[in-house]
Amino acid sequence: MSAQLAATDPHEVADAAGHDHGDHGHHAVVENNFMGLPNIKLAMWAFLGSECMFFGSLIGTYFFYHGKALAGPLPQDVFSIGITSISTFLLLMSSLTMALAVDAMKQRNPATARNFLVITALLGATFVGFQVYEFSHFVHLGLKLSTSLFGSTFYVMTGFHGGHVTVGVIWLSMLALLIHKGKLNPAKLPINVEVAGLYWHFVDIVWIVIFTFVYLLEFIQ
Repeated sequence: MSAQLAATDPHEVADAAGHDHGDHGHHAVVENNFMGLPNIKLAMWAFLGSECMFFGSLIGTYFFYHGKALAGPLPQDVFSIGITSISTFLLLMSSLTMALAVDAMKQRNPATARNFLVITALLGATFVGFQVYEFSHFVHLGLKLSTSLFGSTFYVMTGFHGGHVTVGVIWLSMLALLIHKGKLNPAKLPINVEVAGLYWHFVDIVWIVIFTFVYLLEFIQ
């Protein structure tokens, strides 16, 4: 037995050990992914799925009570389609700049990605500013959270969306700052920016739904 072990080529032993180590490393990579998706991206998709149900319930509640308000002002009395169209356009443009940031990061150009992240955050902050102005204008016209069913469902629905946009603005601003200071692992930068992009595109899509079915339909009817 000893003679047989001694006759074993040490290079073959080293190759076998290296092969086993490589297989173990491969399995470790697979364990950090599910269906080819990184865990952080999969977690974001799961989160967005729950958010779809959340916003779906808010929008559904708004339409369930639509037209049942016993006291004014009513939607047609307070909505300003011009101002809301401008803020919607800015949010749509932020989706474009977010996509450009993701593309720049895939091209391993963090400086360009950082600049587009800053632009996206500024557009999002401007949208929130428009929403704050809109809310204050509505309150001035007499529409408060406790005024009617329309007021309560409208403010809760659009207010939660505005809160999500605010979270996104803070996230993108911090991400841009960390990229600028080089505090993030370069290997993880693309997936970090991509996951932030998923969240941002989601809040944009939700607003498109709200703008179309809450604002526009009031003027079409």
